[in-house]
Amino acid sequence: MGEDVKELARRYGYRPYMVGRYLEILGDLKEVEELLEAFEKALRPSIRCNKLKLADCRELIERLEKMGFLLERIGWCSEAYEVLREPEKPSLGSTHEHLIGLYYLYRGKASLIPPITLKPGERDEVLDMAAAPGGKTTHMAQIMRNKGLIVALEPDEGRLRVLRNNVERLGVKNTVLLRLDGREAGKVFRKTFTKALLDAPCTGEGIIMLDPSRKTKTSLEDLVKHHEIQKELLRSALDSLKGGGRILYTTCSIAPEENELVLNEVIKGRDDVRVLSLETPVKLSPPVTEYYGIRVDERIRYCGRTYPHVHGMEGFFICLMELK
Repeated sequence: MGEDVKELARRYGYRPYMVGRYLEILGDLKEVEELLEAFEKALRPSIRCNKLKLADCRELIERLEKMGFLLERIGWCSEAYEVLREPEKPSLGSTHEHLIGLYYLYRGKASLIPPITLKPGERDEVLDMAAAPGGKTTHMAQIMRNKGLIVALEPDEGRLRVLRNNVERLGVKNTVLLRLDGREAGKVFRKTFTKALLDAPCTGEGIIMLDPSRKTKTSLEDLVKHHEIQKELLRSALDSLKGGGRILYTTCSIAPEENELVLNEVIKGRDDVRVLSLETPVKLSPPVTEYYGIRVDERIRYCGRTYPHVHGMEGFFICLMELK
């Protein structure tokens, strides 16, 4: 490992292997430093106006602006707004409007991209594999106009409570909640769904600006554990789809071990999985196609990424697949 990498890791407080990986991914030390600098900057929160309860979002914006919030509509998501300024009181999470479900609060805006990209329709039967706290679940319900069906899974009882509270608060009616580990879904729901969203549990290496402890908390052993679980979840999700069904795989991590290398191991040797060109509301950066000498399956070139220093949002990985 080069001295430049060790020095950057020391200066920004990272495990050296992480900064070494960023150099392997980006190929340029100056850009690695731009990424590390971007992780030092706070993200603006965003809100999604809940069209299941409001016909006109202008009513919500007027109410919030009277309290002292300054909002700017996000150009690529018509019902979402970035919060440019907040009053001392109330906080975004304690307004009356939030409590009665007129909006959903996000720490950053990248989480809006997966539901828009999956495009669930009013006749779809959707499996949400790791649904808590419910931002993407309730967003999909909104896109589906509370029609069709969403089956939202969450194995942890405490997180399931949070998910249920958000689903009820936002007036979602088309969603069934189940306390179930997504790794069991392929057996329980074999060939059942037309669409699936797997926002896989991960190290959160794309949200360091929200949780700086992630600079050091993930050992290589932890990374391997996440990689194995993510493969099991993705195989289970594919087993739960009907022929022609689509799955969107996403993580809030920029680690190839949780993204391209997961897909590479799962789809390798399978000719029944097609990776689709992405139609995303934001132009994504390309995926990692070669990593420490490993060339990934050529289908993975259709996946994409967001980076904090490029997109001004959390680091995310997104890939859309179809089961033949």
